[in-house]
Amino acid sequence: MSTDEPSDETVVQTAADAAEGVIFSQYKQSDVRDYDVTVVFEDGVLEVDVYLNAPDDEANPDQVADDAALAAREAVDDLFGEQ
Repeated sequence: MSTDEPSDETVVQTAADAAEGVIFSQYKQSDVRDYDVTVVFEDGVLEVDVYLNAPDDEANPDQVADDAALAAREAVDDLFGEQ
């Protein structure tokens, strides 16, 4: 990895922030019973797993979790695209 590329910590934080942003754009924080965003970035490979336990009367929690994971990947793609 060259020094111009973002650090692993920056990549993980960017992905996690993007995923949380999607979750809380769909649900009020008080409505989310539980969530977990797991991001691993090793050897240039990004893994994102989003678990969401929230009521399905506002939005489909499974779809929101999928959208959050996708947003995390896109945010990291954008991060590398800025380099």
